[in-house]
Amino acid sequence: MAARAGVVVTGTEVLSGIITDKNGPWLSERLRERGVDCAQITVVGDRPSDMRAALEALAALGVDLIVTSGGLGPTADDLTATVVGEFCGRAMELDPALEQRIWAILQGLVARWPDLDQDAVRAANRKQAIVPVGATVLEPVGTAPGLVVPPLVAGAGPTVLVLPGPPRELQPMWVTALETPALQSAVSGAVELRQEFIRMFGIPESELAGSLRGMEETGVPVGSLEVTTCLRRGEIEIATVFPPSAASDYEAFVAAVRARHGDVLFSEDRSTIDEIVARLLISSGSSVAVAESCTGGLMTGRLTDLAGSSAYVLGGVTAYSDPAKSALAGVPASLISEFGAVSMEVARALADGARSVFGASVGVGITGVAGPGGGTEDKPVGTVCFSVTGPSGRIDRRIQLPGDRLSVRDRSTTVAMHLIRRVLLGENRPAGPTPGG
Repeated sequence: MAARAGVVVTGTEVLSGIITDKNGPWLSERLRERGVDCAQITVVGDRPSDMRAALEALAALGVDLIVTSGGLGPTADDLTATVVGEFCGRAMELDPALEQRIWAILQGLVARWPDLDQDAVRAANRKQAIVPVGATVLEPVGTAPGLVVPPLVAGAGPTVLVLPGPPRELQPMWVTALETPALQSAVSGAVELRQEFIRMFGIPESELAGSLRGMEETGVPVGSLEVTTCLRRGEIEIATVFPPSAASDYEAFVAAVRARHGDVLFSEDRSTIDEIVARLLISSGSSVAVAESCTGGLMTGRLTDLAGSSAYVLGGVTAYSDPAKSALAGVPASLISEFGAVSMEVARALADGARSVFGASVGVGITGVAGPGGGTEDKPVGTVCFSVTGPSGRIDRRIQLPGDRLSVRDRSTTVAMHLIRRVLLGENRPAGPTPGG
């Protein structure tokens, strides 16, 4: 049986949503890369009883490894090392050499505050050097050391890898942990697994689900594949995990998806729409500029998210008010008066204005009603008008997007990215309505 693991993310600030958990998903993906199946991710507050319950629940699942993140600081609520030591049946003891190394790190930090009580700081951080007997200590990246803690009796339970909470400390420490014999022994049953992604746009998730069922019924070999579909930013993402021996089954699966939905399948090589658009702009020597209203700068921000975007993004205008549309993007006031700010006519004028103002190859115009108010019978909340124009033509689109204000604005940028792609590929024809995704 393949090695299995669980992740326990600690921190009341994570549990309450003040901080979004990024460590759990990151660790799950790193485990998969090592051929270890992540059975569960659990988030608990800074309560020893809850943390112990989470460890015991994962142990009951029969996992070989538990990875924890957080709770390694100097304050009273940082109790992960103690709880893990008790769980693994190991006593706690002060590691004097580790204490010296931590203090050496702290001296460089506290030097910036000459009036600070250094003895008090050292005393508070001494608890970070109290570790389970027999644990492998992972050198601090910040001030908190990590730990690899095997069960007191070999085979009597899972090994626990204890990592700090800040991602900038956790991620490099994970790499260090992989080199330790204790961790390598814990996941000795790991098997190689591949994960591939294909992405689609313009198809309801329900239709795809029916299509996947139909493939299986017609003999497409999906039994060796773990197929997961996810709606992400208005696109359908199909993630598939499989052993290398099932590579031919995966190719047959992709071929079946392509045969059924080739018109909406835009990525078979993990590429995101953002990466695809960037490559098309660079390879064609094109540039892009934006004049946007309801997205409030999100479209320009998304285009510039990728490193190197200065090679093709010339600029963007957030023309939120009607006077701004005229002053910054050259939209005639008479056009707004006649058709309204949310209209295809204004979207076209915004796209033309962006292209003209910045001298770009491609101009993008977006205007809509993001909500929660402002909708009318003719233009309800979620109505967004798009226009993308380039040297070889234009694509206009008016659609109704579901969700709250944040969702409408975010999904609008996805629609615009796909329209840019189509214009760059020469698909300059009006598009039909987009399904609810």
